[in-house]
Amino acid sequence: MSRVSEIMETMEYGPSVEDSTAVRDWLAQRESFGHFIGGAFTDVGETFETRDPSTGDVLARIAQGSEADVTAAVAAARAAQPGWAALSGTERARHLYALARHVQKRERFLSVLEVLDNGKPIREARDIDVPLVARHFYHHAGWAELRDSQFPGHAPLGVCGQIIPWNFPLLMLAWKIAPALAAGNTVVLKPAEYTSLTALAFAEICQDVGLPAGVVNIVTGDGTTGAALVASDVDKIAFTGSTEVGRGIARALAGTGRRLTLELGGKSPFVVMEDADLDAAVEGVVDSIWFNQGQVCCAGSRILVAEAVAPRFEDLLRARMARLRVGAPLDKSTDLGAIVDPVQKDRILSICQAAVDQGAELVGGQPQEGCFIAPGYLRNIAPANPGMVQEIFGPIATLSTFRTADEAIELANATRYGLAGSVWSESATVATDLAARIKAGVIWINGANMFDAAAPFGGMRDSGHGREGGHAGMLDYLTGPAIAPPAGVLPKPTVAAAQGIDRTAKLYIGGTQKRPDGGAMYAVPGGLAPQGSRKDIRNAVEAAAKAGKWAAMGGHARAQVLYFIAENLAARRDEFAARTSPAEVEAALASAFHYAAWADKFDGRTVQAKPGHLVTVIPEPHGIIGITCPNGQPLTGFVSLVLPAIAMGNVVVAIPAENDPLPVMDLCQVFDTSDLPGGVVNVVTGAGAELSPHLAAHEEVAAFWHAGAAADLAAIDHAAGGTVTPVWSIPPRDWTGPQAQGESFLHHATRQKTIWLPYGALPAGSGGAAY
Repeated sequence: MSRVSEIMETMEYGPSVEDSTAVRDWLAQRESFGHFIGGAFTDVGETFETRDPSTGDVLARIAQGSEADVTAAVAAARAAQPGWAALSGTERARHLYALARHVQKRERFLSVLEVLDNGKPIREARDIDVPLVARHFYHHAGWAELRDSQFPGHAPLGVCGQIIPWNFPLLMLAWKIAPALAAGNTVVLKPAEYTSLTALAFAEICQDVGLPAGVVNIVTGDGTTGAALVASDVDKIAFTGSTEVGRGIARALAGTGRRLTLELGGKSPFVVMEDADLDAAVEGVVDSIWFNQGQVCCAGSRILVAEAVAPRFEDLLRARMARLRVGAPLDKSTDLGAIVDPVQKDRILSICQAAVDQGAELVGGQPQEGCFIAPGYLRNIAPANPGMVQEIFGPIATLSTFRTADEAIELANATRYGLAGSVWSESATVATDLAARIKAGVIWINGANMFDAAAPFGGMRDSGHGREGGHAGMLDYLTGPAIAPPAGVLPKPTVAAAQGIDRTAKLYIGGTQKRPDGGAMYAVPGGLAPQGSRKDIRNAVEAAAKAGKWAAMGGHARAQVLYFIAENLAARRDEFAARTSPAEVEAALASAFHYAAWADKFDGRTVQAKPGHLVTVIPEPHGIIGITCPNGQPLTGFVSLVLPAIAMGNVVVAIPAENDPLPVMDLCQVFDTSDLPGGVVNVVTGAGAELSPHLAAHEEVAAFWHAGAAADLAAIDHAAGGTVTPVWSIPPRDWTGPQAQGESFLHHATRQKTIWLPYGALPAGSGGAAY
């Protein structure tokens, strides 16, 4: 036996294994699990094994969901949804509150079950995951109570299909189910094949609290089960997982009009500035890339360090890495547990080998017996190296250096992902400057991997779209007020002979008139319009990309330009009224004043999340928005879409009414005399069915609005799916009426960026993950 003096010399930890008897007894009693449909577990048919990744032992057999199982679950959810939605907010809140309380009552059981099924250390499941699960249900119990007052006129979507990954099985379940139920939806959830057990334990909790049958349904299975859910009769799909699968889901839903949110992969930058607290930053690396064995979509997997402090930082990092303990997940002294499955372990090692083969040096990262890999990082790595480009999704980071803040930003944004980022600096000015310039949905300043139910989480570009958590997350589970279709049928324009001196209409690109690349024209009322092509679309997007200073002008300056547009349009009121109608001109003027008023008033919010942090949610412009305008009411249909987009700081490439685009081409003359910078608005006329998919597929287009022909939507959705670009399908309406403007346009013109900033001293006793 070691003496106390010897233990004090080595500071070694003795074994401290969490008791798993209760969980193993629970598993032994059940042995196999059916699906949870309509408030009851189904009989077990075809099954597959779920194993403890740390030992390889079989834990249970899980039902393999079929298309028929998914159909039955969706039918149960559909039958339950009207009754659930009809409950008062207070009644739904009480059910969510009960779920939160029962999660807390069983938190040790759920923690151990999660560890056995997933392989993560017990400290993480016990102290982070399960407390946050309860937090999400508590938080959304509040939103259930407040839904009608805080989201007036909104209604639940209906039945939501939800597909979650294996890295945070129970927490991802809570992220998805809690807001859906609070909004009045019912759900069919498919957990990951590797990690279904806590979802099935949650199903028992639903029974225990008396949740109405069919409100929550859980169908287990592999990717074919998920595909069946995507193809089923649900009103929304919410998916968290790989970018590749996310693209496939987006394309599968093309043209259906069903809602979609995607939280996909990441390759997040971890930026350490010269003035950073290096010891704290090293601990941040531990929390960022070695938390959950690096199996975290927002892990700070690309460490970027100021060259001046890189040697010192790397010395500290190696020393800290050497002290991390890899071992049995149920041991409370373990820092890194098991990789979820041998397949994932092999994938991690293959990427590391490819990185080394192309010149990188691997520090640490040795494979160990079983599903274990030691923590490590790749150094001396080139920007195009597979280890720098691919999402490793394991305990392996990359380490690169930079000399200036601008170079740090260039490296941070040198990826198609945009989920999260971490900035380390003792200067608030430096830290907030970098936070604003990193293209990601969540930024932590002097921290990493902090989450809260009140703080929206989600990404951009290849990291997906939509938000989970907080006010923004609720909006993604609600539909806005119903849109009244236009009364009667709008008259179709007729081709008329041009009067007076013939004027050659041109495209409007980069603030100047441009001839179409192919030189083709087509007949429209008032003359001929240029027939734009794929090359013209590329030119317009390129011009828009050069107009980035528009967002930096600020809301006040943008408002002045919009007022000036209204002033100059009013001066030509009679001319435009003769080309369209007096109602269209007055509606266009009203839109200009409306969005000028909003330009500096569409604010973010500061949310109450973890103590000791100021968590600010900022609405940011997407960047380049592609827009197809409606055919009827060509002037107001264009103005009602373009002005809210540019008011929020976006730049646009718009395809105006195909049948009557010339009023818009005349409006471009108004833009020229109203101080609108070149490239902020670009107009390419022609056939929307041909031009829209090219515009939606362009990798620089960050969002797409479609108010054109419904028949074109499927092709647009499919094209946008390749770049994971969000598409807003805008229902027909009277573009001279009140539903042609409002905050819904501003919500779609922005995406939420969540910034976590340390604020004040952390209150005593509030250091827990869910406090």
